[in-house]
Amino acid sequence: MKSLSSLTLILLLFITSNAAPDKKGAYATLEDAAKDPDFAIQGEYTGSYTKSNGNEAKVGIQVIALGNGIFRAVGFEGGLPGDGWDLGERAKSEATKADDGSVTFKKDDGVATATINDGKLHIKGGDEKALGTLNRIERKSPTLGMKPPKGAIKLFDGSSLEHWKPGARKTEEGLLMEGVNSARNDFKNFTLHIEFRLPYMPKARGQGRGNSGMYLLGTETQMLDSFGLSGESNECGGLYKWKRPDVNMCYPPLRWQTYDVEFQAATKDNPPVMTVKHNGIVIHDKVQLRKRNSQGNIHLQNHSNPVRYRNIWIVEN
Repeated sequence: MKSLSSLTLILLLFITSNAAPDKKGAYATLEDAAKDPDFAIQGEYTGSYTKSNGNEAKVGIQVIALGNGIFRAVGFEGGLPGDGWDLGERAKSEATKADDGSVTFKKDDGVATATINDGKLHIKGGDEKALGTLNRIERKSPTLGMKPPKGAIKLFDGSSLEHWKPGARKTEEGLLMEGVNSARNDFKNFTLHIEFRLPYMPKARGQGRGNSGMYLLGTETQMLDSFGLSGESNECGGLYKWKRPDVNMCYPPLRWQTYDVEFQAATKDNPPVMTVKHNGIVIHDKVQLRKRNSQGNIHLQNHSNPVRYRNIWIVEN
């Protein structure tokens, strides 16, 4: 009986330790993040509501978990980024979770409210009249799971690390871990597909929140949990610190995302040129790069956050 109790205690400790975030507050898997009740609230909501003029309007709202039951909501008229947003001003509001588990955001005028409960966001007017209900959705990149075409080099498909320099690591689930360099450093003109997953780090801020980066011949395209942010040059999709993405297409943390790249290396007369799609939307269109490398490697940065990668392939042109 004693032995059984000891075994049970060990198992309970094991389960508890695996359900907790790491020392930086990062949850690396959906299973672990689900233990945090805030995780089920954060995400994307979309639908229609009745405006003050009586017209129906589509709207998208991104809800960001900030830790300890605090949330920020960002509203997009017309729909979510990449799915109808009119590129106008974004509405913002912060709120704290109530004892019953609901979260209520208020407009600047303090009248209209948006309350999240039971996986939906309910919009009401100042007279408590229901104006609309938005559903929580989980978008998927249209290129997620894209199979490599004939002639492609499978840089990583979960089976081996042969295309990466010594020191490359993968998880027990067969995902590539951060901090790797391609074994080859002579890539020039190519099409690249990569899938990445950012950790859930509700209490982290800025560059400490799910940070990594994709370096192609020395140019970094930032990987960062920038869900709900404005889309600066040091945020997800940005060409680090010098060009912001045309639109911030960052999905919520722990959702698989994609970069699809067309890269032309520098020649004697021309700088390198790159086009990047983030989750299927063009965020950099034939951008002339500053670094004039005519060939180089692929590097996925280690910024001490558990960013994961899969389904990486390249077609040389």
